[in-house]
Amino acid sequence: MECKVCSQNAELFSEGIILEKHRIKYYKCNNCGFIQTEEPYWLDESYSDAINRSDIGYVTRNLLYSKFTKLIIFVFFNSKRKFIDYGSGYGLFVRLMRDFGLDYYWEDKYCENIFAKDFAADESKEKSYELLSAFEVFEHVVHPLQDIYEMLKFSDSIFFSTYLIPNNYPKPGGWWYYALDTGQHISFYSLRTMQYIAKENDLYFYSNGRNLHLLTKKKISPLLFKFITFYPITVLLNPIIRKKSLKDKDYQDVLKKIKDGK
Repeated sequence: MECKVCSQNAELFSEGIILEKHRIKYYKCNNCGFIQTEEPYWLDESYSDAINRSDIGYVTRNLLYSKFTKLIIFVFFNSKRKFIDYGSGYGLFVRLMRDFGLDYYWEDKYCENIFAKDFAADESKEKSYELLSAFEVFEHVVHPLQDIYEMLKFSDSIFFSTYLIPNNYPKPGGWWYYALDTGQHISFYSLRTMQYIAKENDLYFYSNGRNLHLLTKKKISPLLFKFITFYPITVLLNPIIRKKSLKDKDYQDVLKKIKDGK
């Protein structure tokens, strides 16, 4: 099979049973270390609900990533500009970020916008966002390079989460991130995979070595990135960084739209 990232040879790596009934194949690239499933014929079944029923960590994850993102923006980016969350789900993350005072917008082709209805991104405005965030997205995409290309239309910087494949390359059943119960995780990245993606797009790649990463045109300190994405540091510094919340302004803007029949 051809690797969907670097187009080199990907050999059969293992098999796993997803959704408790489909035995599927996993392939590992000999060049960049990327792991991909066979062509995912089961996705309609996996996404009968956009947010899986077993995703009980949805709220906690959004609260946590909002804190990491807040620090990343205030340390490395211009907090006065606009931001976009890609694959934003119900919009909880966008609402949290706007409550922090950051002008954040929602984008998701597959999920209903519940918490940020009036703050959907304008997809016609390319490169108009200071930073794009994409949490728990990369492992879901069928064609990673195509999705990254779409993300880069919005911004030259992508702050995202996905767990890197452990160095011992565990097989399905030996690593929880394969998510066999849902079948939604179909793309898995090694450090080499990410470095290849960065080079192909003329970007710098920064990582905490585990699950938080940044692809960007900016040259920053790798050590500082690791420092502020270390959970205890994030918790310690978040209360110190303050910006006027957009909550009251957003409330008035939404009321005006309702009055105007928009």
